[in-house]
Amino acid sequence: MDYVRFGNSNLKVSRLCLGAMGMGDKSWRSWVLDRDQSRPIVKRALDLGINFFDTCDYYSHGESEKALAEILVKEVPRDGIVIATKAGNPMQPHSNGRGYSRKHIVAAVDASLKRLGTDYVDLFQTHIWDPNTNIDELVDVFSEIVRSGKARYIGATTMPAWTFSAAIHKAAHRQLAVFASMQCEYNPAHRECERELLPLCRAEGLAVIPFSPIARGFLSCDRRAVEDGSERTRTDDYTRKHYYRAGDFAVLDAVQAVAKKHGTTASKVALAWTAGRRGVTAPIFGPTRAEHVDDAVAALKLELAPQDIEAVNSAYVPRAL
Repeated sequence: MDYVRFGNSNLKVSRLCLGAMGMGDKSWRSWVLDRDQSRPIVKRALDLGINFFDTCDYYSHGESEKALAEILVKEVPRDGIVIATKAGNPMQPHSNGRGYSRKHIVAAVDASLKRLGTDYVDLFQTHIWDPNTNIDELVDVFSEIVRSGKARYIGATTMPAWTFSAAIHKAAHRQLAVFASMQCEYNPAHRECERELLPLCRAEGLAVIPFSPIARGFLSCDRRAVEDGSERTRTDDYTRKHYYRAGDFAVLDAVQAVAKKHGTTASKVALAWTAGRRGVTAPIFGPTRAEHVDDAVAALKLELAPQDIEAVNSAYVPRAL
């Protein structure tokens, strides 16, 4: 496993990040793995040198964080792993149980630390963006979390580039902790972050940790032939809403053709494409079996020729603004 700097920071992370959205409680999503099912996956990731793990308070209503605490935090020296979590999604039914008020964020980080069984997280991030957020208050409270020692770094998940730029420069102007990373959706069938977010991150030297590098499994096999191929395929309406355009299937066809040429799988090609994009630090992948971890690590060694990348790129149809 190779390790790279996390953006401008001196923190070193593995070239892959294991995402724990699929670990926790099946009552949240039917395809989620329980702790016993998750344990061999996390163990395999550690065996292969992955030191970077991403979760969120919202995943399984906090059970994802608890699962990582039991499987990871209690069994591995804390200084040897990098743990990221997120806040902002609804955690309570009332109006202040979500978003980016100081009231909610201070409570959210404390609750996450308790569930994770640790005194600090390495990376604390915004999650689903709320366009009504007061950016000054956001950068204020996130900086407070760093100063308090409850997080070593702060990051953001998908938001408009102008908003992210404003947050970065407001924090710098006020000599507050500045965002170190952006977590955005990015894969051969979803490239909208190339418009402005990725150029902004490159210009600022920020880490990019894209989620869904295999398009939530859409690029792993042909859904036209395998309509009910997995529990997630049957129940994850997000995938059907965002990845069933004719252009998406054209990308899938191109990815599969490249995979056939290299004698490998479409999943590995999609992950290799994402990991190889300029400015990408560590794609976040969500394995459901231990062998998926092996496949992801092998994808890092897959060398795509310029003509392979062009074949995949040329199939893409941008989404409407």
